[in-house]
Amino acid sequence: MFEGIEFLNKEFFWLLLILPVAILWYIFKFQKQTAELKISSLKGFKATPSILPKFRHVLFLMRLLALAALITALARPRTVDVSTKTKTTRGIDIVMAIDVSASMLARDLKPNRLEALKEVASEFIKGRPNDRIGLVEYAGESYTKTPITSDKAIVLRSLDDIKYNTIIEGGTAIGMGLATSVNRLKDSKAKSKVIILLTDGVNNTGFIDPKIASELAVEYGIKTYTIGLGTNGMALSPIGIKPNGQFQYGRVQVEIDEELLKEIATATGGKYFRATDNKKLAEIYDEINKLEKTEIEEFKFYNYEEKFRPLVILAGLLLALELLLRVTIFRSFV
Repeated sequence: MFEGIEFLNKEFFWLLLILPVAILWYIFKFQKQTAELKISSLKGFKATPSILPKFRHVLFLMRLLALAALITALARPRTVDVSTKTKTTRGIDIVMAIDVSASMLARDLKPNRLEALKEVASEFIKGRPNDRIGLVEYAGESYTKTPITSDKAIVLRSLDDIKYNTIIEGGTAIGMGLATSVNRLKDSKAKSKVIILLTDGVNNTGFIDPKIASELAVEYGIKTYTIGLGTNGMALSPIGIKPNGQFQYGRVQVEIDEELLKEIATATGGKYFRATDNKKLAEIYDEINKLEKTEIEEFKFYNYEEKFRPLVILAGLLLALELLLRVTIFRSFV
């Protein structure tokens, strides 16, 4: 009955204790008003059958109900309709620079480094509904896969389409990947600009030095988080191509230029991470997600609808009806 209703002044419900006291008082008073008269015979009295005296207690019941309604009205019942409006007060533009060299097919992560990255990055993108995200691919050269956009469906489709191919020149051009990412963000009007650069190797090609690229990031106020991907020691990696076009795998020493990645992260105000397995990779993206929070301002609007008026009207009607019955139908009995 009271679902969705709150009472502003609940302390008035203590007045309901008056009701049992009133009932006891009524019983006591009724017994005192009932007098006994002993006579030898009733033959001289003519009895007129009537059921009205049996209903005279209804008047007291109506008065009790009116009192209960008034007490409930004093408790200020009301319904509350809450509407919420959120406003993003600090947007973040993010570019994910992904190494797509052949070594990303190494199987030290399951099923391989590239597929493990795509799975984790997909969850990261889904968890950033208020930010714009872009994708950059790089190997021996780099290009923009997706410009920064708020359309997460486009970004997720582009991420799913990332595969190793022979179109991009072989090698690992970390400086090229970082520079392309900076180029995508340098004109951004966002309050915060972030690059997440992932690689599993060392900078061995490209015509832009990684340190120069990091200086560009600093100039444009772009923070860079770097991730070194690969287990410690040896990893089952592509070492050649068979006549049928498939990769031939062999045990290869994992080489990641961690010093360079740390320098880039430190210079730009970011942080370096090392992902040696699927779980660690997921934890890294989760940590970055926590470090780069979008500030959201939430506004709540409360619409109150008072419900005491119907109770006051009900109490008034009950008292009026009781008075009317008392001076008309029950006049001879009360």
